[in-house]
Amino acid sequence: MRVKRYVVDSIPDALQRIRTDLGKDAIILDTKPVRTGGFFGLFGKKRIEVIAANDETSKTPGSPAAAATAAAKDAAPAAAANVPPAAAAARPVHPSAAANAYRQQQPATVPETDAVRGDLLVREVRQVKEMLAKLTVQGASGATGNWPAAFLPIEERLIEQEVLPDLIREVFERALQEREPADGEWTEREAADKVRRILLDKLLPDKPRTIRPDTKIVHFVGPTGVGKTTTIAKLAAEQALRHGRKIGFITADTYRIAAVEQLRTYADILNVPLEVVFSPLEMNKALKALEDRDLIFMDTAGRNYRNEMLVSELNAMLRTGAKSETILVLSLSAKYRDMKTVMDNFSRIALDNVLYTKLDETDTYGSILNVAHEYGYRGTYVADGQNVPDDIAELDERRIVDLIMGGAGDE
Repeated sequence: MRVKRYVVDSIPDALQRIRTDLGKDAIILDTKPVRTGGFFGLFGKKRIEVIAANDETSKTPGSPAAAATAAAKDAAPAAAANVPPAAAAARPVHPSAAANAYRQQQPATVPETDAVRGDLLVREVRQVKEMLAKLTVQGASGATGNWPAAFLPIEERLIEQEVLPDLIREVFERALQEREPADGEWTEREAADKVRRILLDKLLPDKPRTIRPDTKIVHFVGPTGVGKTTTIAKLAAEQALRHGRKIGFITADTYRIAAVEQLRTYADILNVPLEVVFSPLEMNKALKALEDRDLIFMDTAGRNYRNEMLVSELNAMLRTGAKSETILVLSLSAKYRDMKTVMDNFSRIALDNVLYTKLDETDTYGSILNVAHEYGYRGTYVADGQNVPDDIAELDERRIVDLIMGGAGDE
């Protein structure tokens, strides 16, 4: 048995060092609070002393490990003195006895080194992993549900895709309710097929995904950097080339000179007129200049919509009196927590739907489900590249569900 002593600030501080020194099979024999430094034992720093060991018995006579092992064998209660030698030899070593024996072989103080600081890691890493595994199982059976085994790999996949836990629970509960217990055990394929169908129901549109034929103005709103201007160019090209509609552009994104120039470049390529407005008062003039257009795309500034004044200004821009739609543009490369903040900030604006960009820049797609679940927006278009007008299409719920599910349920 190889025994080592560590003095650390906390249990996690020691985990890596134990793993490095004693290997993954090391065990913790004993822990106790100690104080280091200070003045005559006063005002010292409170730390933790940990005695750890592995199963390799040192062969060196007189070594601390050998002494600890020998002393531990002799540390049985006094009543064991009359136990026959064979029975005494069979008695297991008590961890506390081994720890005490080891302490007797060591100096009163042990200098702290990098090795000392990391020593505790082996046993504690194992203990923490076991604890987390138990908590995960408990969480799955408590917070989410006590699911049949066939659902567990699907649950793991959905969690990886950042699907909300309450949405996972709702989908699984619905799947279980739609199947009689008498039908026997679930197979992974059966469970995956059922979950896929329910997820599809979550994303199937309850209204047309595309721009309505009678719409005169489409407003694009959203935070900076999500690709609103490029998206406008893609949809303008689609509407002009595929549907033969006369397109006009308005930009209110005058806070970034590059944004105006970018849209002007697209306008020149598509032979589309562009109007620039600096305030809500100029909107009527811009609309008058584009009154012969079938459809007008309006680009708004990507700014901090936590600011009440900016929200009021945007709302004034959107009140044109014409038949309009307002689409919020979100980047799929953003975390859902950030998306949720954006959604909440735009709740004061009458949104019609959500458009997703940068599908090609992520491998996590659960946020599309989350937005549909929490806000009711099932998505219009999805952009997956920079090419105009090719890299945009109507949101295909089957493709999105396939991306979210991955290989879950494949047998």
